[in-house]
Amino acid sequence: MEHRRLTTFSAATLVVANMVGAGVFTTSGFALADHERAVVLLAWLVGGVLATCGCLSYGALGRRYPHSGGEYELLRRTIHPLAGFLAGWVSLLAGFTAPIAFAAAAFGRYLGPVLGVDAGPWLGTFAILAAGGLHLRGARIGARSQDAVVVLKVVLIVGFLVFGAFQLLGVPAADVVADAPTRPFDLAAFAVTCVWVSFAYSGWNAASYVAGEIEDAERALPRALLLGTLVTAALYLGLNAVFVYAAPVEDLAGKAEVGLVAADALGGKWLERAVAAVVALALFTSIAAMTMAGPRVYARMAADGFLPRALCGGADHRPAILLQIVLALVALWTQSLDSLMTYIGWTLSVSSAMTVVGLVRVRLREGAEAVPVPGWPLVPALYVTVTLAIAAFSFQDRPSEASAGFGTLCLGVLAYWITVRRAAKPS
Repeated sequence: MEHRRLTTFSAATLVVANMVGAGVFTTSGFALADHERAVVLLAWLVGGVLATCGCLSYGALGRRYPHSGGEYELLRRTIHPLAGFLAGWVSLLAGFTAPIAFAAAAFGRYLGPVLGVDAGPWLGTFAILAAGGLHLRGARIGARSQDAVVVLKVVLIVGFLVFGAFQLLGVPAADVVADAPTRPFDLAAFAVTCVWVSFAYSGWNAASYVAGEIEDAERALPRALLLGTLVTAALYLGLNAVFVYAAPVEDLAGKAEVGLVAADALGGKWLERAVAAVVALALFTSIAAMTMAGPRVYARMAADGFLPRALCGGADHRPAILLQIVLALVALWTQSLDSLMTYIGWTLSVSSAMTVVGLVRVRLREGAEAVPVPGWPLVPALYVTVTLAIAAFSFQDRPSEASAGFGTLCLGVLAYWITVRRAAKPS
């Protein structure tokens, strides 16, 4: 029995918390090495449109299947139990664990200089334990705490945007754009940039993992997904407009810390330290959001017999949350996560595309009245086509990491077969 205790606002803040992490503060620096400023902003706009198509599609599925579990739950209902198991398998191995560990490591890198310490993984360890502790206290308490922190994060980001806009308004337009030489548009390079941007937008589906705990989920889930995604897209476009125009292109191009470089150019070291603190806060809320979402998948799989029953753990999912904390800490202290993030990004994009394919199947089977989809058929078709194109390009550009993702799916098929065979044996 799922306990519906989360409001639409809490579900929307979960989406914002999951999406706004390190990606928005780093991606444009690499993109400026290949594109003019306007093209970089176009890539962020394309990413926002794609994420919006995805959340509209997931919202339609949420009306039909208002249960927790995300892709695991949706794929097993719309495609096949194997497809759902593979989505859950990916989530268990790296879909949440690796991003939490990655965000925790980045949290330490950003917060350490603000505090004047070099604590290695210890600050990240603190972030994981603190985020886990919030949610171990209960879903309602964890959600309210997260709501407050996300609101603070958005207020601080908007404050930076307002300050940056006023600073840039005082700079003559010719001085801002004269240092950006005209370059021919490179479609292949633009596709790579869209891959990076799509990873920064990942997390727009976060509320679907807790759908069974949202009040009036059939109506609230689509609203939460759309609200969280639109707020994040607006923040992303505003932030990156400030970033790319804050300093000469040669000072920004190829820099991972583009947000800090822009802050230093706009306000000096004090603003750079302030932005580093905001990034650390954004990373913490991302860690907290994933620590809330991931265990819902594991608990759902345990209830279906694919993981130990002990992980069901009642309404607050404490055993699954403890498992997530342990897995994230192990990954933080033992793994190099850069390549892992690339390979899991490929796998998760395929998983989300297949989920929308499942929506198309249900719509064709049950009809428009039973499964209303905003913008049908353009919205789901656009999402599936562009997402699979990005995945294919990623496979071509990074074959080793993408092959590792494919190998993970193959191992998942084997694990599913073993689990089903074991369950079929007479006791």
